[in-house]
Formats: sequence, structure tokens, C-alpha cells
Amino acid sequence: MPIASSPATPVRSPAEVNADIRALWARSGAALSPEGRQEYERLLVEWEAAVRADVVEAA
Repeated sequence: MPIASSPATPVRSPAEVNADIRALWARSGAALSPEGRQEYERLLVEWEAAVRADVVEAA
């Protein structure tokens, strides 16, 4: 199933998003609920956008 991107929002740094991903996994005990899985997928989309923004800025 494709992951829908979120509407245009300010992009946080990859490190900030990664911290949220790590916190989500820590809270979940390494087993995500369906809601946790949705949050994880949303965070991955945000992380990818943040990484791309960093690459564009560096270029």
C-alpha cells in the first residue's frame, strides 16, 4: 500500500525526526500496534523529506 505524503508542513531536521522514530520504538517495546505502525510510516515519510531537504541545501 503506498504511503500518502502529508500536506506541506515545515520540515524538521532528519535528527529530530529520527529521535521521534527511536522514541516510538522505545515506547512500543519493539512491537508496534496498528496505530504505532501508522505513526512510524508517517515519520518515515517526514524523515525522507527532511533528508532530501538537507541534500538540496547542501547542493
